[in-house]
Amino acid sequence: MNRNSIDFSENPHFQLLLKQKAQQLKIGNMPYNYRIRQLEKLKTAIEVTYRDRITEALHKDLNKPKVEAELTEIYPIISEIKFAKSNLRQWMRMQRVDTPMSMLGSSSYYIYEPKGVCLIISPWNFPFNLTFGPLVSAIAAGNSVIIKPSEMTPNSSALMAEIVTTIFREEEVTLVEGEVETSTQLLQLPFNHIFFTGSPNVGKIVMSAAAKHLASVTLELGGKSPTIIDSTANIDKAAKRIVWGKFMNAGQICVSPDYVLIDENIKEKFIEACKKWIQNYFTDQPETSDSYARIVSGKHVERLKSYLDNAQSLKAKVEIGGRVEANSKYIAPTIVSDVNEEARLLNEEIFGPILPIVTYNTLDKAITYINSKERPLALYIYSSSKKSIKQIIKKTRAGGTCINTNVIHYANHNLPFGGVNNSGIGKSHGFYGFKAFSNQRAVVKQHTFGINELLFPPYTKFKEKLAKLTIKWF
Repeated sequence: MNRNSIDFSENPHFQLLLKQKAQQLKIGNMPYNYRIRQLEKLKTAIEVTYRDRITEALHKDLNKPKVEAELTEIYPIISEIKFAKSNLRQWMRMQRVDTPMSMLGSSSYYIYEPKGVCLIISPWNFPFNLTFGPLVSAIAAGNSVIIKPSEMTPNSSALMAEIVTTIFREEEVTLVEGEVETSTQLLQLPFNHIFFTGSPNVGKIVMSAAAKHLASVTLELGGKSPTIIDSTANIDKAAKRIVWGKFMNAGQICVSPDYVLIDENIKEKFIEACKKWIQNYFTDQPETSDSYARIVSGKHVERLKSYLDNAQSLKAKVEIGGRVEANSKYIAPTIVSDVNEEARLLNEEIFGPILPIVTYNTLDKAITYINSKERPLALYIYSSSKKSIKQIIKKTRAGGTCINTNVIHYANHNLPFGGVNNSGIGKSHGFYGFKAFSNQRAVVKQHTFGINELLFPPYTKFKEKLAKLTIKWF
């Protein structure tokens, strides 16, 4: 393998890459039925064979409630597979396009071909969903895949390794467990495409590594997703949906409402409604609730506690929650108001069960505040005003937007999912995931004499006139 004569022989994963490279053309050229069988095997494993063990592993790693495990881990994978199976034949089909008059005598089309050997680096917050979801797209597109899951959810990673080993050959799909060093070693290798889900800071490292081999990337990152609530919103419904979206998986969701921007006249009413719904979902003692998850590690508990302590040192008010139990990795559902603009809660991605509230007195000021920060993965709007909704969408930029709801745009496979700039590069899910793992190969076929041949050298005065006519009329 010649990539500017770089020596990869000392890399412990190089032979695995070579094995997949050697078989990729064969695998990539396998027919539609082969890809369907691969997807079926994965579906059966997730939906039937390993279903109970998946929910058990998630409970061990994140104390994830079984219903949440079913709806946010198993369901997205199964629905992604079903969607791919229903549409794959059309996606794989040759796509004809118009050919201009200047190319008379030829026809044009494009095909989606596999990019080759791909690396998927997945996170810990939804370990099965965010590992096998991209894998579905990669298989549908005809690629070979090496997976590196997070080391922070060891039970889930070990089970995924077992699933992959059981249903796939090593040259098709393989999973490599390990710490950060393993990811670093894999990123040194010349993959054809890298799909990474994680933080913007690590995303920059992945993109830099990919650039050394001119590998394409899909980066599913995060950032601070704002939620605007204006004076026309249904406050109780907004609180019900925001509390659900914010505190699912203990707030460890890339599309979680990161902070609320609310009209100052309805702030207190919204806080009271949030208190009601937190109690409704998790009782007066969320630490005893079977419906509330835990923070992934002690390190993340300390990080979140430091954010909360910092906000309180700057005179922020804890409206509800605030309780931290480091030993059990528990942080209560927490709402904080009067947050200073310099507080870390408003300047770093929270990724935990703390919801800061910021007030505004004009919608323009709320929009200016959003635009002063990096472009978010998601932006949520709660309003009954068509004019305000239109204004917010027109004057902001975000990867995705929900109106009078949050988070659920992720579940629609007909929509592209992904961020913009700091919140991500590229799109995934459904056809957009298939496209991310494919090369769109253009093909032109000449059938008869090509009109362009009239302009071949030698160039004469007649051909000068013909060139001008071509520019003018074609």
